[in-house]
Amino acid sequence: MDIRVQELLDKIKHDGVESAEVEAGKIRGEAEKERIRLVEDARKEAKAIVEKAKADAKREEESGKAALGQASRDLVLAFRGEIEKVLAALVRAELDTAFDADVLKKALPAIVEAWAKDGRDDLSVLVPEKDLKALEVFFRDKLTERLKQGVELKPLRGTKAGFRIGQKDGAAYYDFSAEAVAGMLGSYLNSRLAAIVAMPAN
Repeated sequence: MDIRVQELLDKIKHDGVESAEVEAGKIRGEAEKERIRLVEDARKEAKAIVEKAKADAKREEESGKAALGQASRDLVLAFRGEIEKVLAALVRAELDTAFDADVLKKALPAIVEAWAKDGRDDLSVLVPEKDLKALEVFFRDKLTERLKQGVELKPLRGTKAGFRIGQKDGAAYYDFSAEAVAGMLGSYLNSRLAAIVAMPAN
């Protein structure tokens, strides 16, 4: 073979190998850059996933705590409501029993006399319809003078026990019906119950 041809073949081979190596180097460089980019993207994505998972877990924990707190408050309020109902029933039952005609016979003369001393003779005393007849007979003897001066007994409809006393024109009155007294006692007991329920546990 001719030496020049051989040199030419060697040069072509050498240039081809060099060119291929340069190209291979470029490809390796690009591949390395792509690998680094992919690893960095994967790292960022993994970090974002972890942070989101932590945020979700914290939000779930806070939501759970809030739900537990609300459930606890609801339970306390429900318990308080039931206790208030029981107290109201007890108070009302006791008052219905305590405010019988005998109690009214003891209390009313003193109250009417006290009002009369303040110059209030134009009074109405309202008592439960079931007790009216018996009390009229009793007070006719006890309050003869006061009845003559304008004190009158009238039926208090819609209540089983207690009484209401006031001026005939309705300008002022005191309500001692079982319902009114139960309401007053209930308000007091409910405020005390609220204070007890609100006390922090030791």
